[in-house]
Amino acid sequence: MIALWMFTSALALLLLGIPVAFVFGGVALIFALFTPELGLDIFQLLGFRIYGIMSNTTLMAVPLFIAMGLVLEKSQMAEKLLISMSSLFRSVRGGLAVSVVLVGAMLAASTGIVSASVVMMSVIAMPLMINAGYSKSLASGTVAASGTLGQIIPPSIILIILGDVMSVSVGDLFLGAVLPGVLLVGLYIVYILIFSYLKPEVAPAIKSDENVTFMGTLGAILPPLILMIAVLGSIFAGIASPTESAAFGVFGAIILSAFNRSLNREMLSYAMMKTVTLSGMIFMILIGATAFSLVFNELGGTDLVLDFFSEDIGNVWVFIGVSMLAIFILGFFIDFIEISFIIVPILVPVMEAFGIDPIWFAVLIALNLQASFLTPPFGLALFFLKGSSANLVTTLEIYRGIIPFILLQLLGLGLVILFPDLVFAFL
Repeated sequence: MIALWMFTSALALLLLGIPVAFVFGGVALIFALFTPELGLDIFQLLGFRIYGIMSNTTLMAVPLFIAMGLVLEKSQMAEKLLISMSSLFRSVRGGLAVSVVLVGAMLAASTGIVSASVVMMSVIAMPLMINAGYSKSLASGTVAASGTLGQIIPPSIILIILGDVMSVSVGDLFLGAVLPGVLLVGLYIVYILIFSYLKPEVAPAIKSDENVTFMGTLGAILPPLILMIAVLGSIFAGIASPTESAAFGVFGAIILSAFNRSLNREMLSYAMMKTVTLSGMIFMILIGATAFSLVFNELGGTDLVLDFFSEDIGNVWVFIGVSMLAIFILGFFIDFIEISFIIVPILVPVMEAFGIDPIWFAVLIALNLQASFLTPPFGLALFFLKGSSANLVTTLEIYRGIIPFILLQLLGLGLVILFPDLVFAFL
């Protein structure tokens, strides 16, 4: 019961908006101090665990992929890519929205940073779509859903974190997430084309005299595509580890920005400082979560969860359903990083007891977190979209537009649950 109170206290403090790292570390400290059989002596091992985190080669990929995404964000390649793709598809009903989805997928495969993708596309794509006569709901839903593809399409930061937390190969996780990511992109495009066919007024075709050449569009697509193939291809082929590929990705992004004539001291300074800030936040949360799990496990929290699912329930599908529902609901209120560091470690022993494949389960979690990232009223992608689109759309229009994409997201999650081969096809 003490472990249950500890977990509830942490969630309550998170919902109050207290910084996550302080919540985890503070709750661990308080419960250790006031539990007679534990005391502060339990933290003698914490230094060794923190040293293990800091020397973890897998986690080194996190700041590197963040840096790569930030350099690409400031290089204006995404802007050129979106404008070129939009021009190419403009004569098709719903073509602008389809181009936004495709660009979102390419940005996800190039950067993996959801907030940057959503903000970038809302600033560039929203005015284009609304000026072209698109429904504001469809435009906002398409931008928000496409921007969050970085949660599942490699190289995803969440997949790297899950790989470390669940002790599985990040390269295998990347391979397992490829088809589910492609499936989501396909579902989005099919929905847009069908919806715009049935209601032509929401996504009209655009008549234009502009002569858009395939070679011109290819020139905008090729640079990020080459970088994506180089980074992911080296991981999939076993030539390089995720960390080595991430380092190569940073170097490649800098080279591409130099060719794009956007490389300068100010841009590099922004990317490096932002990388340090974001990485510091992630690792502080990880250290706090390590202290939390140390005390939580000593209080028998993991055993309590394991006994509940394996003995009181004893059904693997009930466990999957309850865990997915819990992650989905928690995703309304707290960020994917907190869920990865506090919820997933509790579920891992139960997953192992039921013999569930960790790669499949990790991909389900990533898909689930992407859906919760979009869900009103607390979906972070919706805040990013509203903040960056200013007065172009109302909050209600954003909510209306995102609901079909959330349903498509849950459909994709259901298909991956029913057809595990979607994860194992390339493994």
